[in-house]
Order: sequence, then C-alpha cells, then structure tokens
Amino acid sequence: MAIISSAFAAEGEQATHEAVGAGEAHHEGVFPPFQTENFAPQIFWLVIIFGLLYVLMSRIALPRVGGIIENRGAKIASDLGAAREMQSKAQAAAAANDENLRRRRDEAQGIGREAQHKIAAESARQRALAESQAAEKIRAADERIASAKTQALANVEQIAVDAAASIVEKLTGAKIDQAALAKHATSSN
Repeated sequence: MAIISSAFAAEGEQATHEAVGAGEAHHEGVFPPFQTENFAPQIFWLVIIFGLLYVLMSRIALPRVGGIIENRGAKIASDLGAAREMQSKAQAAAAANDENLRRRRDEAQGIGREAQHKIAAESARQRALAESQAAEKIRAADERIASAKTQALANVEQIAVDAAASIVEKLTGAKIDQAALAKHATSSN
C-alpha cells in the first residue's frame, strides 16, 4: 500500500510543476489595465459609471442624508428647547421650594419664640406663686415666733418672780407674796 500511495504522490508533484510552468508563460505580458489599447474603453466605462454614481448620489442618497440631517437637527433643537424649559421649571421649583423652606423656618422660629414666651410666663407665674407661698409661710412662722417669744417672755417673768421668791425665802426664811413681787417686776420694766 505504501508503494501505491508514493506513486500517486509523485504523479501529483509532476502535475503541479507543469501547471506552474504554464502560468509563467502567461505572465510574460504587461498588466492589462496598463495596456494602451484598453485606455479608451476604460475611460468610457469610467465616465459612465461615475455619471451613474453621481446621478444616484445627487438624486437619491444625498437628499435622504440631507433629510436625515435636517430631522436630526430639528430633533436636537426641540430637545434643547425642552431641556431649557425643564431647566427653567426646575429653577422655578427650586426657588419656590426655597421660599417655602424659608416660610416654614420662620414659622418654626415663631412657634419656638411663642413657646419660649409661654414657658417664661408660666415659670414666672409659678415663681411668683412659690414666692407668695413662701412669704405667707414666713409671715406665719414670724407670727408663731412672735407668739412663742411673747409667751416665753411671759413665762420668763413668772419664772423670774418664782426664782426671786425662792431665793429670798431661802436666804431670809420669810415667805414673800409672789403677786406683790410680780406687780413690782412689771412696774419696773
């Protein structure tokens, strides 16, 4: 089998070399577009094809492209107009929002000031009430002190009379009348 395949390979190489040799003979001439006898038909077909392309481009393609560009320009212009309008609306909304925030802030500050005044008035009222209650308690305590002082002074005088009578009785052995001694003590004051 190896013998058969090597024979086929040899025949294939010989056929390839012969085809290459035949191609070399074909390349001996000048490149056909550069041959002078082909210039006139080439220029004729160049003018006809260029004319057809010019007519197709000027009548069909370029008007379509121009229409597309005009439509695109109109769409861009309308989009820019819409964007400007939206921007002005957004700026107006932002200004209205700022004004609303300013009014709300002023209202909140007013409410805060009002609450401060109410709290200050309530604390002043409670302080005045507490001060009047304290003054009343102080006045009542002063009256109790004055009453206790008067009562204590009255008892001191009686105690002093009793003490003087006891001292005189111990020293002299005589009994003294406490009523006369009390009378004498009050008349000397």
